[in-house]
Amino acid sequence: HRVHDGCLYELEQLGELAPADLHRVHVEAPPDVVDPSPGRADRDDVWLHHFQQLPLFEDVDIIQVGARNMQNYELLKRLGKIDKPILLKRGLSATYEELLMSAEYIMAGGNGRIILCERGIRTFETQTRNTIDIAAIPILKNLTHLPVIADPSHSTGKAELVPPVSAAAVAAGADGLIIEVHNDPPHALCDGPQSLTCEAFEVLAEKLRTVVSCIR
Repeated sequence: HRVHDGCLYELEQLGELAPADLHRVHVEAPPDVVDPSPGRADRDDVWLHHFQQLPLFEDVDIIQVGARNMQNYELLKRLGKIDKPILLKRGLSATYEELLMSAEYIMAGGNGRIILCERGIRTFETQTRNTIDIAAIPILKNLTHLPVIADPSHSTGKAELVPPVSAAAVAAGADGLIIEVHNDPPHALCDGPQSLTCEAFEVLAEKLRTVVSCIR
């Protein structure tokens, strides 16, 4: 399950199912394991030991830092000491430079395995959940050696917009995409409106292969 970061009620619906589902899908660490009292360097080793002892930690492939934590510098510094790739999402109103500076906090701790993610920024537009900044993809790739991916699901909030925005992101040079998929979107516990069915995802994947073959 992927929980809407800003909605307490969707998070609560998952309850104790989340860790077990996490083990099955093998994708993302729980977002609520951060020391609530950051800023004390003498506690870093304790925090790191606690984090690495969490259930299923060894089964996690990538740790995701959501948009609202992009500038949580104490968290970023501690993630720099963890031997796992970090997926760093761009903040709601963050500039390119601010995103790269957040990545520097992680790298300064010794962890250079960072993936940058354009997930849409906050604007005055209400037709989409956020406004995806396609230009961010080639700009960031010109500014850094780090891989850059896009999240067309969270940026648009609408399943029907995911295929065209995915194609645009790939054409702009994205190294990957985060796409919500659910076998029954209308009954999903969270993020149903932006989730593709498995069949729709297969069709999209084939179309994206065509886009890639045309531009690379």
